[in-house]
Amino acid sequence: MIDVTRMNGTIMSLNDDLIESVEETPDTVISLTTGKKVMVKESRQEIKDLVKMARREIHIP
Repeated sequence: MIDVTRMNGTIMSLNDDLIESVEETPDTVISLTTGKKVMVKESRQEIKDLVKMARREIHIP
């Protein structure tokens, strides 16, 4: 799970296994495998870094 900030400032935990794609258009939009889309304040690179850190914590390459 990664913590991301929605555009309204609330923080949510997101299952990083469900991330299908991340786009900056210019806002960052995370598309999930469920079909849902979430707009967040973090950049695409920040999302990548959060996923890498989360996976290191549980030892998934």
